[in-house]
Amino acid sequence: MINIPFLRLVRVHALAAAGDAMITVALAGSLFFSIDPSAARLRVTLYLLLTMAPFAVVGPLIGPALDRFRGGRRPMVFAINGGRAFVAFLMISNMDSLLLFPLAFAMLVLQKSYGVAKASMVPLILSKEEQFVGGNARLALVGSVCGFIGAGPALLANLLGGSSWTVGLAMVVYILAALSSLSLPQGRIAPEPIGDEEAGQLSGVGIRKAASATGTLRGIVGFITFLAAFALRGGADDVNLSGVGKAFGAGVRHALQGDVASDASPAWKLGLVAAALVSGFLVGSLLAPKLRDRFREEVIIAAALVALFLVGLLAAWGGGFGSTLLLALGVGMTASAGKLSFDSIVQRDAEDANHGRAFAVFETRFQIFWVLGALIPVVIPMPARVGFILIAIAAAAATVFFWVRRTPIQEGRSGPATGPAHQPQRA
Repeated sequence: MINIPFLRLVRVHALAAAGDAMITVALAGSLFFSIDPSAARLRVTLYLLLTMAPFAVVGPLIGPALDRFRGGRRPMVFAINGGRAFVAFLMISNMDSLLLFPLAFAMLVLQKSYGVAKASMVPLILSKEEQFVGGNARLALVGSVCGFIGAGPALLANLLGGSSWTVGLAMVVYILAALSSLSLPQGRIAPEPIGDEEAGQLSGVGIRKAASATGTLRGIVGFITFLAAFALRGGADDVNLSGVGKAFGAGVRHALQGDVASDASPAWKLGLVAAALVSGFLVGSLLAPKLRDRFREEVIIAAALVALFLVGLLAAWGGGFGSTLLLALGVGMTASAGKLSFDSIVQRDAEDANHGRAFAVFETRFQIFWVLGALIPVVIPMPARVGFILIAIAAAAATVFFWVRRTPIQEGRSGPATGPAHQPQRA
């Protein structure tokens, strides 16, 4: 049977994702690629620290606001998308002024707020726990695809009329998203502050370990993004990525000696790495629901960590540009599958919690993991192979912490919301 409310949420999310892609295209020239590679590290470090600020706002404010907003989730989603349209309108005439920076900051806050609001809608629309991963996966897939689709007209508008046209197009899309959100169900209201039962559910061992593993995967996403960016763009630490097929020992030796290239790699190579990462997110979004039909979410997260460990070792062994693409694809797949599984664990094991507040807290932590992971290759110049080895080590350590120290209760069941009827279908 078709779930009409969920299809309406998918429509809202598709429009919101397309608008986000258009804003990204409009702002692309003002961020990383406008910075001279030889003097980039300090300015990129400051930018990364700034990206944590929206989550500092989202964490303590947006979650409780979602739970206490009069009328439920629907008017909150409408208000967020309407706010994004208004900020985009203000950005049209300020793309070349200093006012662009606080406006871009406000857009970041609203984008992250929407992500929290969207995630909190899923358990209200999909009542069965086995639907959570599938629902989250469909939303992630739709968001990625519509991001690609939205980038097309955004690039055309940017070519014809500049960044102001692109932001104007995004404003129109956000207005459509706001109007579409009026068809969403209201959702429940939780005016009371967090109670002991909710706090106990969210601080359970299973959720805490899943959050740690998912945070590690999110940190690796940030790490490889900026490791590849500096390695391929050149500057003071141009890393030679040649040498596919070298023995692992030789690869480590050359990496530690700091092989450098004489010329920076072309920008399209970094574009391919970004495309591989996004493709990995898409594949992970498709695989997670199918894996969930056979395995518990905890097994999926552990398998993602082990797979990333193996891919990291393989990339360090090869050391070439092809290995970089392979690792980016693997990071995207495992991070996507892990995040979707974590969302399902929270929605399943903390079913009595206020999910708007819960997802705000966890998204805050995960973004901090992303920034910390990204800061490492920015602050500490390193050859690509060293970074690949660090990814493998991080994945291995996270696997040990998450899986080996599991309690007997966790081994016997996947969570308090999982009844006996579900056990025969899942490993």
